[in-house]
Amino acid sequence: MDTIQQLLDAFFSFKAYVMLPAIIFIIALAVRLPFKKSLLSTVELAVGFAGVFIAFDFFVANIKPAVEQLMVIRGLEYNVLDVGWPPLAAITWSSPLAALSIPLILFLNVFMLAVGWTRTVYIDLWNYWHFALLGALVMATSGSMVLGLSATLLLAVYCFKLTEWTAPDVERELGLKGVSASPVSVNGIVPYTACINWVFDRIPGFNRLSYNPEKAAIRHDVPAAEEDGQDSAEKDHSMSWLAFFSEPMVIGVLIGLVLAFAAGYDTKQTLELAVHIAAVMFLLPKSAGLIGEAMMPITHALRAQVERRFPSRKNLVVALDTGFLMSHKSVIVTGLILMVVAVLIALVLPGNRVLPLGDLPNLISVMSISVLMFRGNVIRAVLAGIPVIITFLLISTHLAPLYTELANQTSGFDAEGLGLITAFTDGGHQVRYLLFQLYQGNLWAVGGVAVLLLMMVATWRRCRDLQRR
Repeated sequence: MDTIQQLLDAFFSFKAYVMLPAIIFIIALAVRLPFKKSLLSTVELAVGFAGVFIAFDFFVANIKPAVEQLMVIRGLEYNVLDVGWPPLAAITWSSPLAALSIPLILFLNVFMLAVGWTRTVYIDLWNYWHFALLGALVMATSGSMVLGLSATLLLAVYCFKLTEWTAPDVERELGLKGVSASPVSVNGIVPYTACINWVFDRIPGFNRLSYNPEKAAIRHDVPAAEEDGQDSAEKDHSMSWLAFFSEPMVIGVLIGLVLAFAAGYDTKQTLELAVHIAAVMFLLPKSAGLIGEAMMPITHALRAQVERRFPSRKNLVVALDTGFLMSHKSVIVTGLILMVVAVLIALVLPGNRVLPLGDLPNLISVMSISVLMFRGNVIRAVLAGIPVIITFLLISTHLAPLYTELANQTSGFDAEGLGLITAFTDGGHQVRYLLFQLYQGNLWAVGGVAVLLLMMVATWRRCRDLQRR
């Protein structure tokens, strides 16, 4: 067991943009993609992922001082530090159940494919830690590895199904067939998104309001007859300004200016922050597009081989990390707006003791699939994101003592001198928290799981209806 744990530690010590392409290269060769094509796709994938990570690191390096300065000049103090996902990953991979989780999840995925219980091919090994984190928390509090592993596999099944049910949205919005997002942090809120979108559809007036930067338009669904009667020059002028303010770069500049003003920056710092955020908003979609392009031949070959092995299994869905979704303008714009909203909510939310910082940029990824489910409508996505942010803040605050205790026992993360730590999004994940409370024996969690199951049924029906169209 120690040898396996050492191999796992060595393997996961690599950066994700090195480790994931290496896994994909092996898979590409295994599914008989030509060597040159496998190598080229792997290099493109590595460059795309590296670009996403570099852009995010650059973003954090610029926004962190602004948020810290905002706290200073406003006289704010929060005793829980949002350090992002690294301590959670360290807690997971140092747990004794980590070594067993990977083969068990792989076996579970293959078994469910074989018997027809899922169409998802979950090859994103790195994001297995999202499943295993729940198991590590359950094991740490109950002392039972069996319970921990059962919790890990339960969350994996949940994610397999939600990945499968969101594939039609990815195909409709991005034109990518047979792929969807893999992380639990993204799929966890999908049932909520499906239900809140159903509610939005039934609000008179609001159900016609749409702002989609991907289409560079904001409108109230003006009837065709009225559109035909509009002055052509006026319409073109209006749309040109709408297209201008729909560009993520422009929105990045505006939000950079607002954040810099709130932080009390001088003119030089303000303009630099605005340009830096605009640059990130430009670079992210470019890098994400490269990821999607690189994965297409591999996913087609993988799907063909699995379907050949299981002839009765058609329309398989390959689960990938969310990098390829960053090419959609609405995803970037929604995430950027919600980052500012998250900071504002954190300042006034009763019971909250954490200011989003290390995990703040992860909102782009968390909301990505939801944005596609809303058909790129940023208005709906931002409004739906507010309850998500509120629950992130409250849950991550509540679990901070447990995360801190486990991190202090972990050699892979140095938590000394940090005080209470948490992770705003990954540490406040709603479904993981619900299942954790269920394993703690809290009766309210039973009712919560029942509601979640009903929401999952609604999500499945929605997927079925989309596939019939």
